[in-house]
Amino acid sequence: MTNELLLIISLAASFGGLLAFFCLFGKTGCSVWIALCTVLANIEVAVLIKAFGMEQTLGNTLFASSFLATDFLSEFYGKKEAGKAVKIGIATSCVFILFSALWPHYVPASDDRAMAAVKALFSGTPRILASSLIAYAVSELLDVRLYHALWDLTKKKSGSGVKYLWLRNNAATLASQAVNIVLFNFGAFFGVYDMKTLAAITASCYAIYIVTSIADTPFLYAARKIHAMRTSCGAAR
Repeated sequence: MTNELLLIISLAASFGGLLAFFCLFGKTGCSVWIALCTVLANIEVAVLIKAFGMEQTLGNTLFASSFLATDFLSEFYGKKEAGKAVKIGIATSCVFILFSALWPHYVPASDDRAMAAVKALFSGTPRILASSLIAYAVSELLDVRLYHALWDLTKKKSGSGVKYLWLRNNAATLASQAVNIVLFNFGAFFGVYDMKTLAAITASCYAIYIVTSIADTPFLYAARKIHAMRTSCGAAR
């Protein structure tokens, strides 16, 4: 399969998986999904590919779905629950950084077949993971704040907290993703790639986030319907 097709499948799986977790487990599912994304995306991000004519790191679709998960929590359970889930993601990243930093330093047995791959993947990742942690913490907390600031603004303007869901979702996500991309790419890859390549990676990553931000909107509306049905049945978690 081509990189383009794999990315499309990854996008559908990321947003569809989050929606399934929310449908099955409510707000707990969102928190678990965020924790999963922080681990999986931090592994994927070490891989540089070329797709749609642009060089880009993997992990973008998973990170995008983690932002959508905080929007689910902000919209249906409030700022406090969204902030708690972000802190769970930060704690998960810290644990992953600790253990992944230890793995390459073990002395393998003579018949071990995995250590070479582990060293190749994780020996150079502490800087990547530290940059990812900082970028994630800053941008996710910013996303929650912006989402609720926009909610207050649109509620004041329209007299309803239901309207303009698409606006607060996309505006908060795109602004916080811009911060995330700049902090991560320059923290993780400055000096690794030349400035031209780094700028191209940053621009392509943001272009992808624009697409994913637009693509995630129907999933947020679907989640609102699921939440409304669950609430009307008295089964809100």
